[in-house]
Amino acid sequence: MSKRVSYFYHPDVGSFHYGPGHPMKPHRLSVTQSLVLNYGLYKKMQVYRPYKASAHDMCRFHSDDYIEFLQRVSPQNIQTFTKCLSQFNVGDDCPVFDGLFDFCSMYTGASLEGAIKLNHNACDIAINWSGGLHHAKKFEASGFCYVNDIVIAILELLKFHPRVLYIDIDIHHGDGVQEAFYLTDRVMTVSFHKYGNYFFPGTGDMYEIGSDSGRYYSVNIPLREGIDDTNYLLVFKPVIQYVMDYYRPTAIVLQCGADSLGNDRLGCFNLTTRGHGDCVKFVKEFNIPLLVLGGGGYTVRNVARCWAYETAQLLDEQISNELPYNEYFEFFAPDFSLHPEVQTRTENANSRTYLEAIVRHAYENLRMIQHAPSVQMQDIPSDAFSLESLEELDPDIRLHDSEEDRRIEANNEFYDDDKDQDHDGEPLPLKIEC
Repeated sequence: MSKRVSYFYHPDVGSFHYGPGHPMKPHRLSVTQSLVLNYGLYKKMQVYRPYKASAHDMCRFHSDDYIEFLQRVSPQNIQTFTKCLSQFNVGDDCPVFDGLFDFCSMYTGASLEGAIKLNHNACDIAINWSGGLHHAKKFEASGFCYVNDIVIAILELLKFHPRVLYIDIDIHHGDGVQEAFYLTDRVMTVSFHKYGNYFFPGTGDMYEIGSDSGRYYSVNIPLREGIDDTNYLLVFKPVIQYVMDYYRPTAIVLQCGADSLGNDRLGCFNLTTRGHGDCVKFVKEFNIPLLVLGGGGYTVRNVARCWAYETAQLLDEQISNELPYNEYFEFFAPDFSLHPEVQTRTENANSRTYLEAIVRHAYENLRMIQHAPSVQMQDIPSDAFSLESLEELDPDIRLHDSEEDRRIEANNEFYDDDKDQDHDGEPLPLKIEC
């Protein structure tokens, strides 16, 4: 049975710019969206213009003064915030740029709305490629991340779910999420990342296992440079299987940072889009409510290919290796393919012995969890915002007016025959309906 997939995309989210020379390029989201449209994947899922998170939403995790600073600072008034810049770690890696708070509102609101839809059983999988900014801390920005949309979405999921599993396949350690839930057994964090040789952020040793009530609920898989698909999956699949067996989560958040792909501008792994996508497919097949987020990824064309392919994986759709023509077609020269060859720049430093030792260590720690933690559920707090009383909608009506108003596909887009208004069978451009 195919999954009900909700997909969140704001048409302006790819228009922000961190500054000249900065490796983080939100434009990758526009390129990804172009592939999703031109492959026709949008026809298979519910596409929404997402809710924009408010300062109040962000303060569910972040400090009030930090969020107030993000609201007020701009390139025009930055001189008046000199003291705050160092206090909140805003500067070179996390610059002040035009529309900074709007950008944070868009990607955070999409993750939050995805969590609420999952809580209300309005979908089985929610996708927000603009989210997954896992380094942001309670009081400061870090690693190109300002607001930790992942933590905010998980807090929303915890209103309905006793146990949430967070999985991170970005090349960088998911330190902000781990830190937020280090002391609780309600959330298990599992991160697969490059570790050692001062690689950012410098955390994620296998001996970081959680503390107090959260002891053994942080799982870290520190990897060395050059790992390929075969070796990555040799670790990923057994570790995730052990986690599922011992922790038995009722919801999963999967961060799909694409900087773990080969040839990434800042990465040093050798994963292909197929190998990266195999991780997503493996998690999806557990049939547990799933929130899928983006993350890192600094070679724009490879990020777009990866996330478009993983969108297809989540939809159980087969798509051609030959890229459809799109407005960014020249980005994908010279091969113009979905699965380009990875030119190995770094030798694989992960021996079979080392990988087996990591898996064994994770398994021994997971065995310390005698059973899934019991949680006494209290009265469920109200949602961050209303989804128009989903429970009261007539299930016999395929699409209600309230849902129709928020959908952002053209009404005629599902027709590739004589009902297609342009009569050429080509995907229509995305039409925004306000």
